[in-house]
Amino acid sequence: MLMLRITAFWPLTLQLMTDSPSPHKDDFLFPRSKYWGEFSPQRLAFNANLQEFAQRISFVCNLETGGKMSPLEAYEEIKHLWKQLKESKANLLDQDSSPPQQP
Repeated sequence: MLMLRITAFWPLTLQLMTDSPSPHKDDFLFPRSKYWGEFSPQRLAFNANLQEFAQRISFVCNLETGGKMSPLEAYEEIKHLWKQLKESKANLLDQDSSPPQQP
């Protein structure tokens, strides 16, 4: 099975063997899981966006729980993130499932 790693918002950084053996901090803060679904580039990209959405929602919830963000700010941020995910779905998945148009 072909495995690709798509990073939607952060550039992929490679560590050399001479670097420290500890994992890169972005891999710790923004972990990615493998995609096991039916493969298409659009589905893979949407999966990466969905994982990022979940990670950011978790951050917002933790900031609000810790008192670093007001409930209203957290709500607005989650609403904004949801709109971005809906746009991603519309751009990536809805085009894939639309019936072909005949001339």
